[in-house]
Amino acid sequence: MLSPIQEYLKTLHSRYASVMDGHVADYIPELSKADPRHFGICIATRDGHVYEVGDTRQSFTIQSVSKALAYGLALEDRGEEHVLARIGVEPSGEAFNAISLKEGTGAPFNPMINAGAIATCGQVLPTDEQSRIERILAYLSGFAGRQLDIDEAIYQSESDTGHRNRAIGWLLRNFEIIDEDPHETLETYFQQCSIRVTCRDLAIMGATLANQGVNPLTQKRAIAAEYVDNVLGVMATCGMYDWSGEWVYRVGLPAKSGVGGGILAVLPGQLGIGVFSPPLDSQGNSLRGIRVCMDLSHELALHMLNPAATPRTAVRVAYHGGEVTAKRRLPPSARETLRRHGSRIQVLALQGGLIFTTLEPVIRKAIQLADAGCLHLILDMHAVVMADAVSLRLLSELRSKLIQTGVRLVLCQTGRWKASLTEAGIAASAIYDTEDAALEACEDALLLEVTGATWRSLGPMALDQCVLFQHCNAEDLAMIRQELAPRVYEPGQTMISAGEPATEMMVILSGNAEVQIRDEAQNRKRVDVLTSGMTVGEMAFLDGSPRSADVIAQDQVRCLVVPRQWFVDLTERNPVLKITLLQEMTREIAARLRQANIENGARQRG
Repeated sequence: MLSPIQEYLKTLHSRYASVMDGHVADYIPELSKADPRHFGICIATRDGHVYEVGDTRQSFTIQSVSKALAYGLALEDRGEEHVLARIGVEPSGEAFNAISLKEGTGAPFNPMINAGAIATCGQVLPTDEQSRIERILAYLSGFAGRQLDIDEAIYQSESDTGHRNRAIGWLLRNFEIIDEDPHETLETYFQQCSIRVTCRDLAIMGATLANQGVNPLTQKRAIAAEYVDNVLGVMATCGMYDWSGEWVYRVGLPAKSGVGGGILAVLPGQLGIGVFSPPLDSQGNSLRGIRVCMDLSHELALHMLNPAATPRTAVRVAYHGGEVTAKRRLPPSARETLRRHGSRIQVLALQGGLIFTTLEPVIRKAIQLADAGCLHLILDMHAVVMADAVSLRLLSELRSKLIQTGVRLVLCQTGRWKASLTEAGIAASAIYDTEDAALEACEDALLLEVTGATWRSLGPMALDQCVLFQHCNAEDLAMIRQELAPRVYEPGQTMISAGEPATEMMVILSGNAEVQIRDEAQNRKRVDVLTSGMTVGEMAFLDGSPRSADVIAQDQVRCLVVPRQWFVDLTERNPVLKITLLQEMTREIAARLRQANIENGARQRG
């Protein structure tokens, strides 16, 4: 099933696929050969899930996107103090290839402009086993999660036309920012910019930074954790050249662009974004890439300064209908059906704030459950404290997608979000006040789907169909009919009151009754529902304690009354019948206690 997030990316891609504004970079001759129609968008989460659309596997050269990552390697090699003494972290407000050095020291303003990037290459230390470029290539490969290589044609073109960068290199040598002849450092820089990547690689690189430097696919550390913030910091303030301030204002994500058409953006702690489109704007940034990132930030509420942003998943606990059931007593056959097929009902209890990045794992989980055979999905919003418009829209779209595949999604305990959910397009009939009501509706539907018939009795229940009497012989049933009196309760009438002595129990022949308790505020709360064939009040009947709950008739209830004294007298009159009845009551009570233990365990997981 296509995720609503994937569907959104397809729509976003279509929105800009025909836009051909901007110009492919041509100051490096080989770059001018890029196809302006290429266009890809990719999102990678911090746990390695990837959404992609368009030309996400088309290779291109990384260009200036490499500057941010190489800066991390320089910090690891030399330490923060050494690097800051040679390369600043202030926005320059000038073009990426400006000869922009601080007066007096000759230090570049930041590592994102060419001067700073060349200086950064000079801080990377070669080893006996690897040259600078081999170390940089291996380092960037760690971010991508695969072995990258160099486009030799682009490298040669960069080297042949890099006269301005050579001038910058000699200036850096003059001010002793670079400690040696700049030739090897410059060639390293040209090769670094010529490393081949894909749009998907950029998203994985971003997700690696979002995941505190650990690649979410390989689970290997790509950058020392203490320098992740440094890299993200200069990306946020300087990564988009002289449009960086506007970028932070409008998009609000640390990012780096390259003249090859790539943009890498990061929502710290949550996800990475890669966009690829070769035509550039006047600042040297991918024109379609800028527009895509602006829409992503606005439409998915991804701005890093959004106070609701949190990397925590919205799923608090998950369980299925074979573990937790509605608070009602079902016939043994129905209970067994739910035990065997209850996994087709899944419950996800949500928590905290619902925004794109916390809801995305919920959507992914919902699709996985649907693919695994779930037919009914309940989202419990009892512990949700905030839900933005993006999350509500995605929930509505998820429900529509699931319905198309035959999966029913309902929500419960939505509280103050109920009106907003209906405004987002979720039918009021899919929203329940309590988890119990949602479970009951899904159970009834599942039991009908599995058995082909309703489990509810369509008429009065025969004695031998009642749980208490199902193993009685014909003589015993005749005795019961003759000696036990029927009783009728009208809708809303109290059948049992909490606190009263248990002088009798009842067996329901037709109708439904609800067991209720009162909380400290004297509000009634449903704890069980009894229907035809079930016994009412047997616990207190057996141990002689006062009634612990009220039992209220929900419709007309016809029942058979079992007086306590009649049951006591069976010891002498018909001990076999008494043993049979005790066995049935014990079996039923044990089944309910067993189910209660299963439910408590399921609710406490996670």
